[in-house]
Amino acid sequence: MSDQQLLTWFELSGTLRESLAGKLAGLWGAQSDAAAFDSLQVDKQQALLLLQRRINEKGLWHLVRQVTNVYGEGGVGLQFFAWPMIESTLKRRKDFTQRFANHKDTAGGFYEKQTESAILHFLFQEGEPRIWYVHFDLYSPVHSPRSAMKHFRHEFMGGVKPDWRMIAKVFKS
Repeated sequence: MSDQQLLTWFELSGTLRESLAGKLAGLWGAQSDAAAFDSLQVDKQQALLLLQRRINEKGLWHLVRQVTNVYGEGGVGLQFFAWPMIESTLKRRKDFTQRFANHKDTAGGFYEKQTESAILHFLFQEGEPRIWYVHFDLYSPVHSPRSAMKHFRHEFMGGVKPDWRMIAKVFKS
């Protein structure tokens, strides 16, 4: 059972609605951003809000062109189309690395490297248009040996995929 209430588009702050504007329309056939947001289940709303906040804090939210999927249970992430400069922007950033960031089924990726937990992990697949993904990893494989061991033990070996509650708890502490 969820400890959060289902939100509506008009309950969001004006600033948040403005930030999401133009990025949600078309999600699962929704005709507008408001209809797309209102159709999301609580876990997906919370995942979207957590990711938007963190990506925006990193100064990267403007690179998300259109959200095409949201998940909040069994992982907290987005599938999206990005503006063309996302890859070059992430390559130039000192707070992201390509080290260990690729998965076997993706063409490339980037890990946030200056945070130990609830880190952003961007991945992309080749093709036109290129499909991008971003999700939170609970522990970082690149921040420190300690966090790498936690990542390996919990996420790689243990198969733990943090849900939105786990990520929100990290941000509250």
